[in-house]
Amino acid sequence: MEASQINSENPNPNPNPNPNPNPNPSPSPSRNLNSISSSSPVWPTIDGPLGLSEEDSLSYARRFYKFGFLLLPLLWAVNCFYFWPVLRHSRSFPRLYHYVVRSAIGFTVFAALLTSWALTFSVGGERLFGSVWDQLLMYNLADKLGLSTWS
Repeated sequence: MEASQINSENPNPNPNPNPNPNPNPSPSPSRNLNSISSSSPVWPTIDGPLGLSEEDSLSYARRFYKFGFLLLPLLWAVNCFYFWPVLRHSRSFPRLYHYVVRSAIGFTVFAALLTSWALTFSVGGERLFGSVWDQLLMYNLADKLGLSTWS
């Protein structure tokens, strides 16, 4: 009988005294501090508002990417550096993102190949290549062709 009297005296059966049922302590639940739209403006180039427009940026990124295949892979590195904000905020510039990411991948592959080639020749040398080593060296080739003398 006492239990029924206690329930009739307290109309709210919820023992939580907090009147706000939202567990999110943020005063405005619709704000997302990690989104790009709530932060400062994002520009496609590293020089910010002084840089290129998005249309011009697309043209330059496409050119840098394509010319990187013409034995100019350092343009891929320039593309990644100049359009660094595109790599950081991929959802802001979806048209540029593909060219910049592909340039990053291309430059990484090029750098890995160049480094492995240089290390193979500098570390391996004659022990790795044997008798073929003398034919691979450029200064031996210059001696054979007579290009190393000044006379």
